[in-house]
Amino acid sequence: MSQRFHEKVVIVTGAAGGIGLAAARSFAAEGARVVLADRDVDGVERAAVAIVAEGGIASAVEVDITDFASCERMVVHAVSTYGALHIAFNNAGIPSGISPSFEDITVDEWQRVIGTNLSGTFYCMKAETPALKAAGGGAIVNTASVMSLIAAPGMSSYVASKHAVAGLTKATALDLVPYGIRVNAVCPGFIETPMLAPVVADEGVRRQIEGSAPAKRLGQPQEVADAVLFLASDSADYIVGALLSVDGGVAVL
Repeated sequence: MSQRFHEKVVIVTGAAGGIGLAAARSFAAEGARVVLADRDVDGVERAAVAIVAEGGIASAVEVDITDFASCERMVVHAVSTYGALHIAFNNAGIPSGISPSFEDITVDEWQRVIGTNLSGTFYCMKAETPALKAAGGGAIVNTASVMSLIAAPGMSSYVASKHAVAGLTKATALDLVPYGIRVNAVCPGFIETPMLAPVVADEGVRRQIEGSAPAKRLGQPQEVADAVLFLASDSADYIVGALLSVDGGVAVL
């Protein structure tokens, strides 16, 4: 196993399961000191214990990404525990419901989705940037979505939130690259995660979703994690403000 991230300190949000957990395990396997952050305290603590049992270096911290002070505490934990922060994978987010029409989306639903997916990503980045600067630079990878690149009916709040994450990624990439901080995003498609599980529990829906992708299958969390690690690595040193699709070809239909 390569050690691309030997002694690098990495924060992963949404790390209790799915893409976040796959990325956290992969960073640890390649030598990183990983802070697993999630609002699911029990889940993220179990995940950190499992990584340590596998020989990695990891700790868990509770975070509510809709609360800027909570994001700041997450970064303080990383720096106080491991001495610095070099990489942040801002992965935490929520789905939206599917509404019959735009008019059926409630104001509360809009604020919930935008407040988590967009404001939460902004809060994480704002809290992380001073520590990344203090370390002499580093990398931020955000989780956007295939819905950052295309749209679907009945999902206005989610599509808007993820298009905004894409824009935030591009704009902050320009702001932070002079400090040696590269900002990019991954755009997952339909990935077999706990978030998607209730949707694909119906076999008919699962077949429909699988058939909608040119690859004719769901993606796996590790496939997204592999893209995240590439963007966070020195191999991607000249990649700035990119949106990397991991979607089985959905965005190019």
